[in-house]
Amino acid sequence: MSSIPSLSDLQMRHDPKGRGYHAVYREQQVNHCPGCGRTHWIIGRMSAECAFCTTALPLAEASMRSHSAPAIIKHRNRNNENPAWAA
Repeated sequence: MSSIPSLSDLQMRHDPKGRGYHAVYREQQVNHCPGCGRTHWIIGRMSAECAFCTTALPLAEASMRSHSAPAIIKHRNRNNENPAWAA
């Protein structure tokens, strides 16, 4: 399996100013839609979509997560004493 080339392998340098504006949806903040300016969002696993104009933004937390390990979902109301298994 081949690895993904890094910026130095491609003879490129990291330049955030050259990339331009990168809008992302951030949890725990008021997020205004870049399309219409409203603040009502439909949140998914990897992106958030404006409920009015359907502009989609990636989730900042999803892009920061390491993809080397599988995602583990733990429910808040999970009872560890009596596990229930599907039949």
